[in-house]
Amino acid sequence: MKQTVDRDYALQPVPQTARQGFWKMFAVMLGLTFFSASMWSGGSLGAGLTFTQFILIVILGNLILGLYTGTLGYIAAKTGLSTHLLARYAFGEKGSYVASFMLGATQVGWFGVGVAMFAFPVQRVTGIDTYVLIAIAGVLMTATAYLGMKALTVLSIIAVPSIAILGSLSTYEAANTVGGLGGLLEYQPAESMALAVALTICIGSFISAGTLTPDFARFAKTKKTGFFTTVIAFFIGNSLMFLFGAVGAIATGESDISEVMFLQGLIIPAIIILGLNIWTTNDNALYASGLGFSHITKISKSKVVIFNGIVGTVLAMWLYNNFVDWLTFLGSTLPPIGAIILADYFIIRRGKELKESAIEVVNWMALAAWGIGVLTATFVPGIAPLNALVGSAVAYIVLTYIKKRNKHEEIMTEERKVS
Repeated sequence: MKQTVDRDYALQPVPQTARQGFWKMFAVMLGLTFFSASMWSGGSLGAGLTFTQFILIVILGNLILGLYTGTLGYIAAKTGLSTHLLARYAFGEKGSYVASFMLGATQVGWFGVGVAMFAFPVQRVTGIDTYVLIAIAGVLMTATAYLGMKALTVLSIIAVPSIAILGSLSTYEAANTVGGLGGLLEYQPAESMALAVALTICIGSFISAGTLTPDFARFAKTKKTGFFTTVIAFFIGNSLMFLFGAVGAIATGESDISEVMFLQGLIIPAIIILGLNIWTTNDNALYASGLGFSHITKISKSKVVIFNGIVGTVLAMWLYNNFVDWLTFLGSTLPPIGAIILADYFIIRRGKELKESAIEVVNWMALAAWGIGVLTATFVPGIAPLNALVGSAVAYIVLTYIKKRNKHEEIMTEERKVS
């Protein structure tokens, strides 16, 4: 009887024989950071900040994002485990299902929105029926996620330089319309944006998807590769997306580089860059959602990806028209998951080897800390994404030590009774 081999290792650590070197992992992580929503965020920053302020905010924001995701990448490369399998140690086996469901469902939703985001502008300039475009895009994007990490790597190797080169040329032309670099440096926004708000937008644009970094970084051959490919990718990829958005907004009023290219009359390059940009985001989202639901159901990741791809494609128009705000809200609740995984690994377990025997059924302390992180982000003044990370991590550490102390006191009490 032929045995099916899980080449994506959805329910087990990735073995060293399946690991990838620096450049392949770098391409994958860059593809992950090439995200259309980052361009929209860049457009918001470009419209509300001077260009010097914009550069400083992007550097600081991507430093924070890079350290958060890079540290998750370090753990993933060391253990070979996905976000969902790492979550078992902090949240417990059944508790991790809550995290996996939230992460997976949100990614399926964004997949559907991404498919529609591709179809609408292409329909406008080509006249091809929107639903036909949605179907074609949905099938192609599902196919690469189904084929797994090797397909994601090949797609990223093609997409990353294409987006970078075409986008940079278009942005250069757009910048020239406002006087080049000198004109950008002299730009003054009509309405200024508070720097704290700008930093919140910069970090918040990608921190929820960044929580899924281990799903990809677990294929890195070494801990250094897992860490540095992620950090460098965020500095280059995410900064490039923000720059495209900011210059586009300043020069043309459009944040999306493909929209800028449409205005420049570059129809074919615009469709190529739009398609590749959304494709690299969507296949990563669908791949991650497949790992999440596979963790819950124990059904193979490839079958789950097909199902999720069909759901996202069929509901694309509905999700786009009704659920973007809801998905944005859900995204704000996801970063505490990564913060709790980091706190559990580095503070509670002190970086020691993870043992299956240490996994609880449900760790209520982690779920409580998650809730505290969300409340901290919502109600505590400051930078919401950072509040979520710090609030959940500190709450988890404190609650865990209280739990351990109470357990120790119970054991001591029982020993006194016996003696």
